[in-house]
Amino acid sequence: MATSKESGKSAGSSSGSAQKSSGGNGAPAKRGFAAMDQNQQREIASKGGQAAHQKGTAHEFDSEEARRAGQKGGEAVSRNRAHMADIGRKWGESRQSASRAAASAAAAAPAKGGNRQGGKES
Repeated sequence: MATSKESGKSAGSSSGSAQKSSGGNGAPAKRGFAAMDQNQQREIASKGGQAAHQKGTAHEFDSEEARRAGQKGGEAVSRNRAHMADIGRKWGESRQSASRAAASAAAAAPAKGGNRQGGKES
C-alpha cells in the first residue's frame, strides 16, 4: 500500500509536466492547430472543404435554406433591445451628420444663375 506522502509526490509530478503554461498567465500553451499561423490554418481547412466536396458529403445551402438561416440570425439579434437601440442611435447620428454636411456644402457653394446651357450669359 502506498503512503500518503508517496501518492502526493506522484500526483504533483504528473500534473506539473502534463500542463505547461505560457508566460505565467495560467493559460496552457497553444499546441497543434491553434499554434499555427492563420494562413496555415486556412490552407488546411480549405483542403478539408475540397475533400468533402469531392467525396460528395459537403453541405451546400440552397437559397431557401440560406434565407431561413439569415432570418433566424436576424431574429436572435433583434431580441437584444440594447443592441438594437445602439444601432438606431448610431444610424441617427450618421444621418444627422450627413445632413449637416450637405447643408453646409450647399451654403458654401456660390449661387449660380438659371442658365443650364452654360457658356452664354444673358
